[in-house]
Amino acid sequence: MSSSTSQAIFVLGGARSGKSRFAELLISDMGLERHYVATGRAWDDEMRERIAQHRADRGDLWQTHEDPIDLVARLAAIDAQGRAVLVDCLTLWITNLMMAERDMAAEFAALTEFLPKARSRLVLVSNEVGFGIVPENRMAREFRDHAGRLHQMVAAASAEVYFIAAGLPLKMKG
Repeated sequence: MSSSTSQAIFVLGGARSGKSRFAELLISDMGLERHYVATGRAWDDEMRERIAQHRADRGDLWQTHEDPIDLVARLAAIDAQGRAVLVDCLTLWITNLMMAERDMAAEFAALTEFLPKARSRLVLVSNEVGFGIVPENRMAREFRDHAGRLHQMVAAASAEVYFIAAGLPLKMKG
């Protein structure tokens, strides 16, 4: 875990809580060049439709980058003063890392070590998955555990943390 705090903003919430919309508004209010790093993959028609709708909703003011696995390399490649970068979302990134059998601890460390070095204003979005029951299968439990660990690391390394529920933000840090 990074010991220094970045200028990153971490936005956490449940599915359909309004977290992505809140994150987009944060970036819009910054008045910087807008970049969107999408970690989702279009595995089926429904996901393809969601992705297309998200792109249409954002409009032409955003430059979109798709990177389901090599998130830190993508962030480093587009990092620059005068830019705001939205990463949506970390839980999809976790899924992709798990499917690719990547070293989770190394990937998480690389992300949290990058945050204080970033010249861009970063806003990272993720789904809180730790409120439910204990999953009945090993992979789901591992996913939940990975998400919990990453969320703690990103929250510790972020200047601000928000939790979103029912479209309402609760500022937890900063």
